Amino acid sequence: MDALGKARALAVLVPAALLGGAYVAQYGFGLFPCEMCWWQRYPHFAALGLGLAALRLQPARVWAALAGLAILISGLIGGFHAGVEYGWWQGITACTTLPGQIDVMNPAAAPLVRCDVAPWSLWGISLAGFNFLISTAAGAAILALAAYKR
Repeated sequence: MDALGKARALAVLVPAALLGGAYVAQYGFGLFPCEMCWWQRYPHFAALGLGLAALRLQPARVWAALAGLAILISGLIGGFHAGVEYGWWQGITACTTLPGQIDVMNPAAAPLVRCDVAPWSLWGISLAGFNFLISTAAGAAILALAAYKR
């Protein structure tokens, strides 16, 4: 398989695997997504569509590169989210509200899933952290493979 073929394969397989893992975690293990988790999923949905376009439409190199860019964007959002979870910086959403700041008279206003608390981790790396590691590496690899010409 040539470099473009590898880029196209990665552009479909990476977002499909990461979205599949997110949905298994959500529906299989009860790890429901917070707002920032959804932010990470949106570029993967786009990348999956762009990756499928790279399999059928020309110029395939451009479609694969766009998919790689979308995957990279998801990874960067994941890096930001991981930093919020680890307490390196403040989040920018209401889902990082501290319990003392929740309006107890309006339970519907309370966040159901907090963005600043990692619901699961492995070796100290949260799901957002894994998305950062996998997506930035895969996005960069897809961009490099799509740019490679013999």
